[in-house]
Amino acid sequence: MGMESYQEVNARTISGWVDEGWQWGRPIDHETYEKAKAGSWDMLLTPTRPVPHDWFGQLRGKSVLGLASGGGQQMPVFSALGAECTLLDLSDRQLDGDRMVAQREGYRINIIKADMTKPLPFADESFDLIFNPVSLCYVEKVEPILAECHRILRRDGILLIAFDNGLNFITDEGDEEKIVRGLPFNTLTDPSLYRKEDGYQFSHSFSEQIGGLVRSGFVIRDVYEDTNGYGRLHELGISSFWAVKAVKTC
Repeated sequence: MGMESYQEVNARTISGWVDEGWQWGRPIDHETYEKAKAGSWDMLLTPTRPVPHDWFGQLRGKSVLGLASGGGQQMPVFSALGAECTLLDLSDRQLDGDRMVAQREGYRINIIKADMTKPLPFADESFDLIFNPVSLCYVEKVEPILAECHRILRRDGILLIAFDNGLNFITDEGDEEKIVRGLPFNTLTDPSLYRKEDGYQFSHSFSEQIGGLVRSGFVIRDVYEDTNGYGRLHELGISSFWAVKAVKTC
């Protein structure tokens, strides 16, 4: 890697995926934005199941942070619903997607290029809601990020977050029929796992993720599971992701 950090490698890798048409880097179109303004909308934390609307609470006038939520998919909807939005992401092309939609639709958004594994560049109690789609599988340590989320949320603030449960890392990539690896999966400590096209990826345990929320001070209000949306695990109804609504109560 030379002097380039794994985080920078991942940001560049994800930007490459966007250029290749990655589904999580395709900005919403004008019609979808207009529908959201009219009250018809959904958002995804995980591949297929929309987040229940009652998880969000009242959004108009609320301060929302999209954490690693670039790509022009969620922040435009939050903006259409009257929220004041900030986006933090490390991928230039993901940031470009949100910048493009904001310019096209004429709303304001605070766009910040930053690494979420570092202390977040916000004061204590800056936000009412944080939205973090599947992204923690690209970072080695999750608990510092969860603690930072707790710090920058106001009291009664909401964290909507998605976790990878690790099953994607243990099966063969082709047919998903065999268990071929154990856990944890860490491409830094085991370089043989690293593939340039995938970037640096990491599994995280239930204790790290759900336990990390609790230890950071969050109260878990609701959860649901979701699949990859394709492949044998999906066809068998085997979930790969957890979506969690957590609240800062004090």
